[in-house]
Amino acid sequence: MTVAPAPAVQTVISEAWGQPNSHLISEYKKRGGYKALEKALAMEPTAITDEIKRSNLRGRGGAGFPTGLKWSFVPKDNPKPKYLAVNGDESEPGTFKDRYILEYDPHLMLEGIAIACKAIGAHKAYVYLRGEFKFQAERVDAAIKEAYEAGVFGESVLGSGFKLDCYLVRGAGAYICGEETGLIESIEGKKGWPAVVGLFGCPTVVNNVETLASVPPIMNKGAAWFAGLGTDKSGGTRLVCLSGTVNRPGVYEVSMDTTIDQLIHDPKYGQGMPAGRKVKAVIPGGSSAPVLTADETDVALEFEALKMKQTMAGSGGVVVMDDTTCMVRALWRVTRFYAEESCGQCTPCREGMPWMTRLLRKIEEGLGEPEDLEILMNVAASIAPFPPIGLGNTICALGDAGALPVQSFVMKFKHEFEQHIAEKRCPHGDHPWGHFGDWA
Repeated sequence: MTVAPAPAVQTVISEAWGQPNSHLISEYKKRGGYKALEKALAMEPTAITDEIKRSNLRGRGGAGFPTGLKWSFVPKDNPKPKYLAVNGDESEPGTFKDRYILEYDPHLMLEGIAIACKAIGAHKAYVYLRGEFKFQAERVDAAIKEAYEAGVFGESVLGSGFKLDCYLVRGAGAYICGEETGLIESIEGKKGWPAVVGLFGCPTVVNNVETLASVPPIMNKGAAWFAGLGTDKSGGTRLVCLSGTVNRPGVYEVSMDTTIDQLIHDPKYGQGMPAGRKVKAVIPGGSSAPVLTADETDVALEFEALKMKQTMAGSGGVVVMDDTTCMVRALWRVTRFYAEESCGQCTPCREGMPWMTRLLRKIEEGLGEPEDLEILMNVAASIAPFPPIGLGNTICALGDAGALPVQSFVMKFKHEFEQHIAEKRCPHGDHPWGHFGDWA
C-alpha cells in the first residue's frame, strides 16, 4: 500500500517531552514558561477570550467544542463565584495522551489554567485526575506546590492582584466521572451521576488537559499562528494515541490534515502493519467513536472531516484492527466496558448496555439466532439513534458511547455477525480471555 508522507508538524504540546526534568518549574521557565500568563494578566478578560476564539482551538477531550466560545458563555453579571474544572479523568479506552502532559509538562497545563481563570473570572480551579493516575497525580501535586511558591497561584498571581487557588482532586476509577457534569458532582464529593448545574451551583467551565495546555502557546505566538497550523475550523495540532496492530504504537502530535492512513504507515508514526497483516477496521477517536472500514481511512484526523464519515475525532484514540480480528468479539469487549461503567441513572443505558452485551456474547459463542441482530440494533437505537451522533435518549453521552459502536460495527461488518449465527461458532476460534460471568 502506497501512502503519501504525513505533513510536517510544528510541535505545540510535546516539544519538551523527553527532556531532562521537563516537569520542573525551573526548566519550564527556561523554555519561556509563564511569559504567556504575564501577557494575559495585562489584558482584559474579554480580549483573552477573543484571542482563543480567533485561534480556532477546539476541545481535545471528545466533543471538539470551540474553547473560546465555551469561555464566553460564562455570565459576566452573575454575582456567584466562577470555577474552572480540569478534566484529567481520561478513561476512554484507546486514549492515553493527557497522562503524558501531566507527567512531562504539568506546568504547561497549569499556565493554561491560570490564563483561563483570568479570562472567565474564576478564582478557584480544580484539577480532576482519574484514580489510576498515581504517578501523574504526584507530578501535578508537586507542580502546583512549585507554582504557589513562584507566585503563580495564591493571593496575587505574579503580583497582579488577581487571586487564584488551584486544587488537585483524584477520582476513584469511574468512567462516568469523565463526563463533564459527573466530574462536577464527584469534585463535590457526591456520587458521579451526571447533573445539570455547575460546581456548587455556580457558573463553571470544564476543559480537558490538552485543551488548556494549548492556551499558553496561543498567547505567546498569537491566534493567527495557531489557527494557521490547523484547518479552517480546527486550529493547531493535536495529540493522537495510536494502538492496536501497528509496528509502532504510541502518542504522536500531528497536524489536523494528517490522515489515518498516514498515521498508520508513515515512518514518523506507526511504521505500518506487521508482516502479512492488513488493516481491517479503525476506531478513530476512542472506543465510543463509530468504526471505519479499511477503505474509509484516507480521512484527516480532524473534527469536521471525521464527522463527514459519520464518526468522531473524539479523544484522539486511534485503534487499528487487522484482518485477523473478530469484529463480533471486539464489539463484545467494547460493549461490556460500557455496560460495567453505566452509572445506572437512565433506564435505556442501565438496561440496554447489559442487554446488548448478553446478545453479543450469545452470538460470539455460537448460540446466536437470526432475530438477535434485529433485537441488538433495536436496543442500540433506543439508546441513541445513528446517525446523527449526539442525540441520544440518556442524560449524558455514555449512552451514545455504548450504542454508536454497536450500530456501526453491525452495519459495516454485518456479514461477520451473520456468519457467526449461520455457522453457530466464531470463525476466528475461541476467545482468549475465557468467560466473564453469567451476565456478560
